[in-house]
Amino acid sequence: MRIAHLSDLHLLSLEGAIPFRLLNKRLTGYINLRFRRRAIHKPHAVHAAAKEIRRLGVDHVVITGDVSNLALEREFVLVRSFLQRDLGLPPERVSLVPGNHDAYTKGAHRSQRFSQYFAPYLRSDLPLDDADERDDGAPRGDGGGSAFPFVHLRGPVAFIGLSTAWPRPPLVASGRLGPVQLRALERVLSHPEVRRRTPIVLQHHPFHNPASRAKTLLEGLGDAAAEGRLLRHVSRGLLLHGHLHRRIHRKLHTERGHIDAVGAASASLLHESDERMAGFNVYEVDDAGAIRGITSHRFVPGQEAFREVPVPER
Repeated sequence: MRIAHLSDLHLLSLEGAIPFRLLNKRLTGYINLRFRRRAIHKPHAVHAAAKEIRRLGVDHVVITGDVSNLALEREFVLVRSFLQRDLGLPPERVSLVPGNHDAYTKGAHRSQRFSQYFAPYLRSDLPLDDADERDDGAPRGDGGGSAFPFVHLRGPVAFIGLSTAWPRPPLVASGRLGPVQLRALERVLSHPEVRRRTPIVLQHHPFHNPASRAKTLLEGLGDAAAEGRLLRHVSRGLLLHGHLHRRIHRKLHTERGHIDAVGAASASLLHESDERMAGFNVYEVDDAGAIRGITSHRFVPGQEAFREVPVPER
């Protein structure tokens, strides 16, 4: 099985950014877009990645968040068009989770805007009990409730989609899973259909936090330790993330083996560094669920092409 991993698309549309909708955290994001981000995040790199992924003939595509910039409706429409027209894959061959930019404001989070726009891609093969509650206290269910975690059972692997996206104050980009989602993850990992497959965990924030406590509070994963306790019985698997805008490969050691924690560069970021230049990762999994290859495809500006590069290990 060949899996392509995109992250941090940051597809931009300022339609809908009328003045009163900027009187919140979006104001700092809007200023950043106007004076900095638009200069380095280019949508043509994302579209080129989709073309290359089609050429490679991958079996499944995963996207680990920050598909938008300000969680505006028009941005999600652009992303949905990208999934349908550029990737051209049916929903059952795509798994995606939100990033902090996709839950940029309390309104976007409360309305479950991401889940509403991408519902066909979030349908779980192992639905959770509707009696559960969401972390915001509202009931879980099909009526706009939380879609996470979801499980996509595909051949030798089980894709487990988690949301670390929560609205944060300006200049704060941290995330968390929350106790309800963690309890659900525990049930998912113990399910027979998951246990007989290789788990591939999808989340936006990396499991490995910065060394600095202050930096972790600003941009890390608040309950990484609790997630680690749940993953300790896994013998092998992948934990795929974004957020850092860089290619990076680390290992999460467990009681029975290890999980490869791999980050993808931003699919739209033009940067002089090989570790940060736009692109996507590719993972090869054999029929027995063993991970046989981890590589990255780096965008070559001007040529609209890609070259294969290693994923730096840390």
